[in-house]
Amino acid sequence: MKAVMVMFDSLNRRFLPPYGAADWIHAPNFTRLAERTATFENCYAGSMPCMPARRELHTGRYNFLHRSWGPLEPFDDSCPEMLREQAGVHTHLVTDHQHYWEDGGATYHNRYRTYEFFRGQEGDAWKGHVADPEIPESLRSMRGEKWRQDWVNRSHMPTETEQPQTLTFDAGLEFISTNKDQDTWFLQIETFDPHEPFFSHQPYKDLYPHEYDGPQYDWPDYRMVLETPEQVEHVRLEYAALLSMCDRSLGRVLDAFDEYRLWDDTLLIVCTDHGFLLGEHGWWGKNVQPWYDETIHTPLFIWDPRSRVAGERRASLVQTIDIGPTLLEFFGVDRTPDMLGRPLRETVADDTPVRAAGIFGAFGGHVSVTDGRYVYMRACIETSNTPLFEHTLMPTHMAARFRPEELRSAELVPGGTFAFTKGVPVLKAPGWAISPARFGSLLFDLESDPDQQSPVVDDDLELRMAGLLVETMRTADAPASQYLRLGLPQDGAVTSAHLLVRIQREAAEAAAAAPPLKPEDFPTGPRSVHTPIRDLAADPDAERILRDAGLGQVLDGGILKMVGDIPLLQLAALAGGLLTREILQKIADGLAALEPVEEPVEAP
Repeated sequence: MKAVMVMFDSLNRRFLPPYGAADWIHAPNFTRLAERTATFENCYAGSMPCMPARRELHTGRYNFLHRSWGPLEPFDDSCPEMLREQAGVHTHLVTDHQHYWEDGGATYHNRYRTYEFFRGQEGDAWKGHVADPEIPESLRSMRGEKWRQDWVNRSHMPTETEQPQTLTFDAGLEFISTNKDQDTWFLQIETFDPHEPFFSHQPYKDLYPHEYDGPQYDWPDYRMVLETPEQVEHVRLEYAALLSMCDRSLGRVLDAFDEYRLWDDTLLIVCTDHGFLLGEHGWWGKNVQPWYDETIHTPLFIWDPRSRVAGERRASLVQTIDIGPTLLEFFGVDRTPDMLGRPLRETVADDTPVRAAGIFGAFGGHVSVTDGRYVYMRACIETSNTPLFEHTLMPTHMAARFRPEELRSAELVPGGTFAFTKGVPVLKAPGWAISPARFGSLLFDLESDPDQQSPVVDDDLELRMAGLLVETMRTADAPASQYLRLGLPQDGAVTSAHLLVRIQREAAEAAAAAPPLKPEDFPTGPRSVHTPIRDLAADPDAERILRDAGLGQVLDGGILKMVGDIPLLQLAALAGGLLTREILQKIADGLAALEPVEEPVEAP
């Protein structure tokens, strides 16, 4: 028995022909894939974004209710590790996903017996150039150092053969060629593409000719769309070009399955962690806005050589947490009691359901539930988005350790608090996330409104969906703080007193209709809302003003490393309720009233 999983990052199902993409998308190998597999209509991701999704792949459990982005925990069961230790499966990872090697991902790759890593994606700290490269202004983004490093990295991949995606698939195909006649192995081919930046070479851009004379632009910030329709369309085509490169790489794997007759005995899973908003709902990217269909309703294709189902569709509701258990079952390894995911063998064979509802979201954002037709997105009841706590024994964020300021009020909670920690106490530290309050709680009927343009206000439907949400949260052993944050009962029934859609709708619509924050509305100066947050945090007087305005968690947490290079004004455009116009104006007035910064006197 052998298994191959091909995993893409940020693969939007609406750009794939098997999911109804327009015929202008060049992706013939995804069509070819659908002809050889079961294609899942209702696959939903769970914990967002990248590393939380990968923790789900390993553990078969939701991550986002207890913790933000971070490594595998000491008490976590890892499916690749279980395959190796309990069934003697040689597990091999080939990837260009640089987040595995950051502070917030450092325990994942060592769960495989062997692994290979290819450098250069998305500002990966790879090539060292001291002199600043010449970067088009349109490519500079809120990612700070990443845009500079990414431009350095691009200079070292002048052809497609040198791009990390190509090298990743080269290595995966080498593993297949070397081990095709052996048994009992699992190969995970994982590429960061088509994640932004949407960098591809000219042959793929030529598949999408269009008239465009605007700035070079292939890396949108995670924010509301401010670009012209022509720029938006250009970015969508840049994404499509990179997706077509992914399609070619997928075709190479399918060719190997044909050449080596792997269809006879090899499980094939093709999946992604999440999608991406390319201007839909007026947004770029993910994380800040609710997890709309374009980002959370994901493609999934499975070939199981035991049932040999090909060219069929599957309607059952499945999630990312099911993939690890599916691999365990294929190799004859039992799931642990902590795993909420279910093997998909029978679902592939005859569409046997594995769940009535599934939840999804990012730490501190909406907690959402779907039954496959309706989607209910539950927001916090207070704009402060509290209480919110991290529960971890691995206190690291995406690319930084927890700061001492974050840990000073932390406490160790007893080992019996959560069943999945196996009796191990965990650290409980204050958490922070951009509040979902500005969007309010949302309810959608995907059957009548697949693009989620018209939220439903229906008390009876909300009551049913809120009941499903609470039931699933309880099964997932959600912390008490989540019920308080969301205004839901930890025990007992959900009642009409817990409904929020109708209550929050008016405020959410007013927030959406509010005029945008304009830079010219606020004073400039060496210390102003136009100044990078990191510079304000380094100035004692400015720091005091920010703390007085309630931004202490931004200054003390790992979020500062992520947003430190952007102006406070830009954070306000993202953070909604945390930084209202009134709060921002108060900060702007306070900064303007500070004593002028003395200019250094030059030596004679």
